[in-house]
Amino acid sequence: EFPIDTEADAVPKAQALPEEPEDVSPLCGMNFLCAEDNAINAEILELLLESKGAHCKIYPNGQELVDAFVRVKPGDYDIILMDVQMPVMDGYTATRQIRALEDPALAGIPILAMTANAFLEDMQKSKEAGMDEHLSKPVDIDALEQTVKRFRVILPIINSGLARFRR
Repeated sequence: EFPIDTEADAVPKAQALPEEPEDVSPLCGMNFLCAEDNAINAEILELLLESKGAHCKIYPNGQELVDAFVRVKPGDYDIILMDVQMPVMDGYTATRQIRALEDPALAGIPILAMTANAFLEDMQKSKEAGMDEHLSKPVDIDALEQTVKRFRVILPIINSGLARFRR
């Protein structure tokens, strides 16, 4: 015989996130910082993001992206899309350097790996480097939208500099 929990009904219920209109992409209005060494892939990525109302700045290697990122203010970019295999500095090294930044608002920015290598060990390597998610190339805009929806809850916290959040 078990006692009845009289306070069970007093537990607050989770509030649902407001619904977005179906014709508005979750990418709309976002600013992406991207590392992509292939000019054709970079152009396609830019067109895809812009078609969804997003803006992006693309660098051809990890070193240039890191050099630019350390000069921005927290909140200038919402998410980094990081190619994994690049010349000069690969995406893993670039991610480690970003995660090591002193400013938690910059170091905690969501970083999504972009690579044609979609094996489990590749995904694990991305996670170990500090990347938050692993997207296969060519980039599937629907998969990117679904991934971004999961981060939309934490972006205001990251961008305000109140906390460093990494999954």
